[in-house]
Amino acid sequence: MNYEELLVQTASADERFVVMTAENRALVRSAPKLLGKRFIDTGITEQTMIGMAAGLALRGRIPVVHALAPFLTMRAYEFIRTDVGIAHLPVKLSGYIPGFLSDGNGPTHQAIEDVAIMRGIPGMEVFCPADEDDLVRMLPAIWQSDAPSYVRINHKQGNYTHTDFEKGKAEIISEGSDVTLLTYGFLFNNALEAKQLLEKEGLSVGLVNMRSLKPVDEACIIRCAANSKLLVTIEDHLQTGGLYSIVAETLVNQPHKATIFPMALKERWFRPGSLNEVLAFEGFTPNAIAATILKQL
Repeated sequence: MNYEELLVQTASADERFVVMTAENRALVRSAPKLLGKRFIDTGITEQTMIGMAAGLALRGRIPVVHALAPFLTMRAYEFIRTDVGIAHLPVKLSGYIPGFLSDGNGPTHQAIEDVAIMRGIPGMEVFCPADEDDLVRMLPAIWQSDAPSYVRINHKQGNYTHTDFEKGKAEIISEGSDVTLLTYGFLFNNALEAKQLLEKEGLSVGLVNMRSLKPVDEACIIRCAANSKLLVTIEDHLQTGGLYSIVAETLVNQPHKATIFPMALKERWFRPGSLNEVLAFEGFTPNAIAATILKQL
């Protein structure tokens, strides 16, 4: 089952669900025909869409809204913060092509601060699936929650079958005494390959899918930092405010022996290109990740 099939199935079974978009139908092309009046396209008006979604939520609806991640989280930020966040309404934000997935787009279309922005809103939950399998496992619990949420939509195919999702819990793939990789989103699969490369070097390597960033699995972070020599955060996001910041906030008052090393974008946007070119240039291919970690060790 893919994203659209899950969404349409959910909305068909529960009339509270309303699907909305700001003229971004890539994920929901079949929804208008199947959902009728419960599909609303506001045009290129992200702020209007969020205001409408808040009004619908106040009347008992569960709006699932869609837009490109940078415009959803930045152009409509005040509306999300004020209309949705302060009222704590169950508006479900689906951010399309976040992070490196916007590959060929320049800085105006890069959502590399979206996690930081969204997790700064009190009560807003933030989730980052590793791939489509992870996405469809996670969404039912997210959509049925009473809390507002932001999901970095990722429908790319992966090579890993994920475990069932529990909000606020990380997915622990393996535990390692030499290094533990903490990651989220589509970089999970590159981190998985990097793990295999590092194991060929004789290292004990842990890997954790931090699919739930808010609420976050603090106990998992603390345990990894206590049991590994090196903790590496891997994310297609600015270093400020993302997973590295979350780990630092979690560990600042906790005893740990690990060195914490971030792999993220530091004070700059990424160079546009095809996705493979972006990953190679920015150092996020499996080989580059493994080489960086070996150097740190």
